[in-house]
Amino acid sequence: MQKKLTITIDEDVYAGLYQVVGRRKISRFIESLVRPYVVYGDIQEGYRQMAADTEREAEAMEWVEGTAEDIRDETR
Repeated sequence: MQKKLTITIDEDVYAGLYQVVGRRKISRFIESLVRPYVVYGDIQEGYRQMAADTEREAEAMEWVEGTAEDIRDETR
């Protein structure tokens, strides 16, 4: 279900939104920017999906281990 929200913004910001995003797309654009900060279920699902990607997780672990080696070398 959608709810209507009235906000007040500077006219330059509105003009920029209108020009860049388009007349009928401003609400969707603002919602996509705000959603990750206020709807936490989406973030948790995203983390679950990332963790399920074993190839990506292996690459991330390799990067972390390489970074740890670099740090160790710098402290010697």
